[in-house]
Amino acid sequence: MDIKGKEILVTGGAGFIGSNLVVRLAKENHVYVVDDLQTGSIRNLSSVYSDIDFVKDRVINLKDYCFDPDYIFHIGLYSSSPMYKENPYLVGDLVKDMISVLELARKKNSMVVYASTSSIYNGVKPPHREDVIPYVTDFYTEARYSTERISELYSKLYNINVSAMRFFSVYGYNERSKKKFANLVSQFMWDMHEGKQPVIYGDGEQRRDFVFVDDVVDALINAAMYNSGFNVYNVGTGKNYSLNDLVKKLNEHLKTNIKAKYVENPMAKTYVHETLADTKKAEEKIKFKAKIGLDEGIDKLIKYYGY
Repeated sequence: MDIKGKEILVTGGAGFIGSNLVVRLAKENHVYVVDDLQTGSIRNLSSVYSDIDFVKDRVINLKDYCFDPDYIFHIGLYSSSPMYKENPYLVGDLVKDMISVLELARKKNSMVVYASTSSIYNGVKPPHREDVIPYVTDFYTEARYSTERISELYSKLYNINVSAMRFFSVYGYNERSKKKFANLVSQFMWDMHEGKQPVIYGDGEQRRDFVFVDDVVDALINAAMYNSGFNVYNVGTGKNYSLNDLVKKLNEHLKTNIKAKYVENPMAKTYVHETLADTKKAEEKIKFKAKIGLDEGIDKLIKYYGY
């Protein structure tokens, strides 16, 4: 099912996940995109650019515009842990941006669906359930958990429907603009296609729940359609792979024979060693279940890049 005939605001809509969402929504809705293009690209929206209204600006400035959305998809959040390690002031920026979104939702009675992260589960034994108490281990985790708490508060005070979507390791189309912050599936594929060794921190036995971006878009739309009140949902597949497994699969699909380069992990103290989504809540509450496995996702990307 898809949303039809609605006014929709997407922050970060020129970025990796946001652009995939916008392309889907723009078919049958009036879509506004707000993006400052720090890690996004207008090229990601080339197929729908004439059908949307694009604003180059920061999320904190939403109050300066006359948006009246039925739905707000807040995807424009700094999405990589190293960004916060380099600049811890991003924690404050993230919370301010979240409040900017929630204030607009409060005034316009909009439903909010936004990007949280599975990094919140760092240190928690998998499979990861939404109701566990998270360990705060770094600036990135603190920033994202703070957005969940402030969203829950707004929902309770103002009766706003908010879905916090805890993305696991998302990969897929339109990821080039993220460069060094792209998912490991894409980074490894780019390197191996060029004959380069993919770089792995540690021994490669760390495990990730890789979820394809098409499935993530389904989850976002389903949350908008089915959620009520404040809820947190995992967006993953319920299956994980080691990075050594990933390199092996990429070699098989690319028909290469490239070995990984193993290096010391500079973030060993806060590094996430395993992610694995418990998908029961998302399946029951918003009728979401990922359809695309890792092998199929890799094949889709190989065709997309023409490798």
